[in-house]
Amino acid sequence: MLPSLTRLLPVRPQRVGPEVRAGHSLWPASCLRLLSFNMQAGMGIHAAHHYVTRGHRHLLPQRRPLEHLEQIARLLGEYDVVGLQEVDGGSLRSAYTHQLSHLAERAGFPFWYQQLNRDLGHLGQFSNGLLSRQAPYAVEAHALPGLRGRGLILSRFGTPENTLLVLNVHLSLGARARAHQLAFINTLTADARHAVIMGDLNCTPEELRRSTLGKRRWRWLDEAMHTYPSWKPARQIDHILVSEELQVKRADVLDARLSDHRPVEVELELPAGLYLPPQGLTLPPEGLLLPR
Repeated sequence: MLPSLTRLLPVRPQRVGPEVRAGHSLWPASCLRLLSFNMQAGMGIHAAHHYVTRGHRHLLPQRRPLEHLEQIARLLGEYDVVGLQEVDGGSLRSAYTHQLSHLAERAGFPFWYQQLNRDLGHLGQFSNGLLSRQAPYAVEAHALPGLRGRGLILSRFGTPENTLLVLNVHLSLGARARAHQLAFINTLTADARHAVIMGDLNCTPEELRRSTLGKRRWRWLDEAMHTYPSWKPARQIDHILVSEELQVKRADVLDARLSDHRPVEVELELPAGLYLPPQGLTLPPEGLLLPR
């Protein structure tokens, strides 16, 4: 019966992000602001009783679905790179809104990239999303080990010789699957001098430290940065990991109840070679600033 009903619905939109421009991808300034947010498909569940009173939003759209997206867009507009988890790619529950492209337009991001992880047709287009002020010189999507439905977006900024690697990740709920997924991520980032891993990792800092990925030297953020549930945060399961070679200027969890998760932000000071040098200076391959 259900497949028959879904065939009566209009065809959902199928869109992906604009093409990446090959070549250099230097940031205009040394300060870079990043945000990671599990937006729960814009369902607006931000209190315990909403799981009951708004549970229908897992399948059906709310009355004014774009109003909640507007609130999210205003939040995202303050950042340079945003990693989103649980974005809907255009299904019944989002009123057939391609949420990532809508947020990119409303928040003024020229570059966006969607990874569709779980295609339930009209019932859900479960995706990860990347928004950026600067187009990366390369971007790719990877399925994570374990049951289908989990993945990551890997983007590269800077130059092939001096790269900032940024991963947007959504890990599984099971500890055994997460262990394999963290090992896979460690393999992807092992040779990266400058790396940022952000997303809903569904695990505590202690589990991260014990994992294969935790053997690398990271700038571990404050372990009191609780993100879930948003109405009374008691667990830190949303993270931004920053490699030791990058300087963290500040990090915080935002007091925002736009989902059942709270967003995490980090402000970085980029090293020379990843941003455009000041006027009057040039940047040789080794990353040293020399006068023109």
